[in-house]
Amino acid sequence: MRKAVIAGNWKMNKTIKGAKELIALLKDKVNTDKVEVVFCPTYTALSTAVEELKGTNIKVGAQNMHWEDNGAFTGEISADMLLELGVEYVILGHSERRQYFNETDATVNKKFKKALKAGLIPIVCVGESLGEREADIQKKIVTDQVIAAFNEIEASDAAKSIVAYEPIWAIGTGKTASSEQAEEVCRWVRETLDSLYGTETSQKVRIQYGGSVNASNVDELMGMENIDGALVGGASLKEDFASIVNFGK
Repeated sequence: MRKAVIAGNWKMNKTIKGAKELIALLKDKVNTDKVEVVFCPTYTALSTAVEELKGTNIKVGAQNMHWEDNGAFTGEISADMLLELGVEYVILGHSERRQYFNETDATVNKKFKKALKAGLIPIVCVGESLGEREADIQKKIVTDQVIAAFNEIEASDAAKSIVAYEPIWAIGTGKTASSEQAEEVCRWVRETLDSLYGTETSQKVRIQYGGSVNASNVDELMGMENIDGALVGGASLKEDFASIVNFGK
C-alpha cells in the first residue's frame, strides 16, 4: 500500500511571523502518522518551519531549487542549502514556475536528478492548460511531461519520487477536475511509468492530485485507485487544511 502524502504549497505567502502563526494553528491538528504531511513555505520561513515542527511527524519541503551545487545564479538556492536547513522535500516544475519563470521539461529533469542525488524527495508537477484540455490533447501533454521529467532516472530513484498532477485550469480558480477526470490522468501517469520501468516500480510511485483541493472534495478524490495524496494550494493556508489531511473521518 502506498502511504498517502498531503503537501501544502504556501506559494508566496506568509512571513516568518505568519508562518509561526499558521504552524501553531495547524500543527496539532495534522500531526499524524497515517498520512505523510508536508508544509512547503517560502524560502525565508523554511528554517522557522523546521524548528517549529521538531518533535512532530510533519515534514518541510521547498517550492523550488536549482540543479547546480553553487555558482553565479543570482536569486537561486541549491539542494545542499535546503538540506542544511532540514528540508526533506522539494516541489519541482510547478505550472507557475513553468508559466512565469520559463521552467522547461529539460530544466525540470535537471532539478529532478539533482534532488534525487542529494537525497531530497521530489514532488514533480505535471498538468495541462485549459486550451490543451479543450483540444483534447491532455493525455499527450501529461505523458510527454512525465517521460521528459524521468529521462535518465533509474528505477530505484523513480520509486522514491512523487508526481503531482495539477491541471493548470484548476489551480486557484475554484474549478476542480472531477474525481473521474483526476483519476483518469493519474492512471495515465502510472501507465506511463509502467511503460518506462515496469509494474513493480510504477506501483511504488505516489501520485498526487492538485487543483482547488478542499475539505468538501478530498474524500472523493482520495477514494480513487491511482490518487495517493494531494498538493494543496490556497486551502493549505487555512484551518481547512486539517480537514484535508484528516480525510475520511
